[in-house]
Amino acid sequence: MPRPIPDLDACAREPIRIPGAIQPHGALLVIAEADRRLLQCSDNAAELLGISLAADGAAPPIDALGDPGFAADLDAWLSGSDPFLRSAVTTAARSCEVLGHRTRQGVILEFEPTDGRDRETLDRLYPRLQRFLQTIDGTSDLRVVAYAAACEVRRLTGFNRVLIYRFDAGWNGTVIAEDGDGVLPSYLDLRFPAADIPAQARELYRLNRLRLIPDADYRPAAIRPSVSPIDGAALDLSFATLRSVSPVHLQYMRNMETAASMSISIVIDGQLWGLISCHNRTPRRVSPTVRSACDFVGQFLAQHIGGRERMEEAGHRIALKRIETGLLARLARAGSFQQGLLDNAEAWLSLVDAQGAAVVTPDGAMAAGRTPAGEQIHELVGWLQTQEGGPVFATDSLAERFPAAAAYADTASGLLAISVSRLHASYVVWFRPELVRTVTWGGDPRKPAPSEADPTGRLHPRTSFARWSELVRQKALPWRRAEIDGAADFRNAILEFVLRRAEERAELTDELQRSNKELESFSYSVSHDLRAPFRHIVGYAELLNDHAASLDERGRHYLGSIIEAALAAGRLVDDLLNFSQLNRAALTMTRVDMRKLVAEAQRSLAVDTGNRDVEWQIGALPEAWGDPALLRQALFNLMSNALKYTRGRAPAVIAVSGDEHERENVYVVRDNGIGFDMTYVGKLFGVFQRLHRAEDFEGTGIGLALTKRVIDRHGGWIRAEGEVDRGATFTFGLPKPEGETLRG
Repeated sequence: MPRPIPDLDACAREPIRIPGAIQPHGALLVIAEADRRLLQCSDNAAELLGISLAADGAAPPIDALGDPGFAADLDAWLSGSDPFLRSAVTTAARSCEVLGHRTRQGVILEFEPTDGRDRETLDRLYPRLQRFLQTIDGTSDLRVVAYAAACEVRRLTGFNRVLIYRFDAGWNGTVIAEDGDGVLPSYLDLRFPAADIPAQARELYRLNRLRLIPDADYRPAAIRPSVSPIDGAALDLSFATLRSVSPVHLQYMRNMETAASMSISIVIDGQLWGLISCHNRTPRRVSPTVRSACDFVGQFLAQHIGGRERMEEAGHRIALKRIETGLLARLARAGSFQQGLLDNAEAWLSLVDAQGAAVVTPDGAMAAGRTPAGEQIHELVGWLQTQEGGPVFATDSLAERFPAAAAYADTASGLLAISVSRLHASYVVWFRPELVRTVTWGGDPRKPAPSEADPTGRLHPRTSFARWSELVRQKALPWRRAEIDGAADFRNAILEFVLRRAEERAELTDELQRSNKELESFSYSVSHDLRAPFRHIVGYAELLNDHAASLDERGRHYLGSIIEAALAAGRLVDDLLNFSQLNRAALTMTRVDMRKLVAEAQRSLAVDTGNRDVEWQIGALPEAWGDPALLRQALFNLMSNALKYTRGRAPAVIAVSGDEHERENVYVVRDNGIGFDMTYVGKLFGVFQRLHRAEDFEGTGIGLALTKRVIDRHGGWIRAEGEVDRGATFTFGLPKPEGETLRG
């Protein structure tokens, strides 16, 4: 018959708050707050306290104790607001220290016997504690302070071994200090898995700072009745110091060869930081007075560590904020925050102490330092978009969350990312490399093997605590809280920067639009008003030329120059007028037969061809989507340019063709003319920009600028390629309409 599979989470689910019993070195009573009647008690209460408890619970047990001083303390406490009672009671049987606290199920009173030595010990405690405080005063080294605390607690309690145990972010614990007498093995610097102290146990450690188990082999004293008369539920003993312990934990102690233990919680800002953990080979009881002194040591240690960590954190935050302020000042002077980050890579990386960083937008990625490849960064950002938890993401083990990252763990085992857009996949990400290290555990931290379960499938705690080493890979240095918060602050600053730039751009766009309208209106007026004077100059000059017989040759040359200059000026005015009107005219979008437009341009250029040897090569020309008149002008300008700059070629070869793509159609006009130097290609589409002398080739320098504006207005693009004396190629693309299929 197969062995049952052990329930590995059994300990984590144990009802440790409501064990239904207490440890037998004390007794417990539950009384009603209003009338002091007995509600519940431990089995050993009557014997330990030496009183008779009424079976029906009607008689108040406080009267039976026979100590009016305790009765007065109890009355005063119940009428006040203090959450806990600390008092003492002397009965006919013995003296006890009493701890009390209120619950919704009644008032829980815990009685723990004392003897004369407890009271005498109190006088010796304060000088010891004073020496302890003087020892660690002014010391900032955590291990020195922790060791001093371990030594003081061991001197107070007499335990064989006292450990200072610190939790990490994953609730694994590491022994950072230890004092012992050699009876028990040393656990210094060993790590223990989070499963050793389940979450619900950690929560009880946080709520109830001190726990004592004098004898791991105790027989629990049950609580009677088993459920509360108030609500019918098991009694909640979360704050009871006598609470019985999980059998699994007791077995864990035996496996560690410890018969007694005590723990003092180190709680900082309401969070469990670690434990002072005490162990003894044989049973050992610690008096309430000494436990209180140990609790004081624990609280002081927590305050010292908390103050030290807060001071370090504050210093780290100030340093990061100084870096952030300087970086933002530089970004404010940059054209874009992306380029600003790249230009200030050292500060960008120092902002969170990273070794690599990237800024990713829909336009691409820019990286600095040690980072994954560009394709890997884009893949990572795609995964980030699927993650929940807010605009800031941080992990020191990226491969655990995103398995594909194992391929580049050496550069990006740690990831800190901020989203810098509410609409697009835009992120600033920082990377930390893999920090390969060896961790030594107190026993194999992996799940118990089936052989460690009994035949019923019940899980037993591990039996070995021998040193067990593990090589840890694919983990980076964890991100500190200040670094994560600093990244969040930087994100807000970036969003504000982008928003401010957008507002500035919008304002600048409005101003440019106003300026353009004024300029267009001005150029239109000037051009329109200049046309008539130039026509008059040409007209009168031609009339004068008809009567030029009386002029000598120089005079006739001057007159011809006037006519030629006036005609050129007229053409310039016409081109300027066309250029200024282009943005004012509304587009009439429709299907355009590009073959027809090319044929019309050929016919128009036939006059300029004369007797030149021109070879036109017209290829496939798919339909376009646009304004026919404007596209006719653009094609005419490109073909006219090709004809002009092939002058002197025999034959002049001018090729016009097109190609259909998924989202656009692309058209090419190529010639074998004089070409141009690509160094100056940026000037080619500017107004009045010419790459050749006006004496060699006529023109106003506006044709290509007008062509580019036509293409731009259609949402397309245009580029030029050329080589001196080897021709030029002009390529432009026109987008297809959404959902339309154009004929080729």
